[in-house]
Amino acid sequence: MLDFLLALHSVFRWLVLLSILYCIFASVHGLIRKRNFNKTDNVLRSVSSAIAHTQLIIGFIVYFKSPVVELFRKNISKLIGNLDYSFFGVYHLGLMLIAIVLVTIGAAKAKRKESSNAKFRSLLIWYSLALVIIFIAIPWPGHPIIERPLLRSF
Repeated sequence: MLDFLLALHSVFRWLVLLSILYCIFASVHGLIRKRNFNKTDNVLRSVSSAIAHTQLIIGFIVYFKSPVVELFRKNISKLIGNLDYSFFGVYHLGLMLIAIVLVTIGAAKAKRKESSNAKFRSLLIWYSLALVIIFIAIPWPGHPIIERPLLRSF
């Protein structure tokens, strides 16, 4: 079960990244071209937020089923100095929660703004901040301590 969830979490990582990047590029395009925030833009805003929230739910399940995190939680005082354990026990979770909050704020603010320019600007700012944090919190291949594959198999 955990292997399936890790693979699903890995796939959703790419969906989150692609959807947020697409919203950022669409927002830049909308601002530069001074175009109206249309129904497609609104669907993109909503779908990217939904994908991010789905990833959060999958991530919570993985977090509470992970033997690495379980070992960390049982031995916090001993393992807090170990980056591999503390990364998944604290940093990954904390940073991703912050990123999802930023996506949620950006999507909500954009929805409530009156002008198209304000909607695009809101998405651009909040989603860009979230993307930076997500990039920091992903255990990329090549990292000397917390390396994980780009895509896990099912």
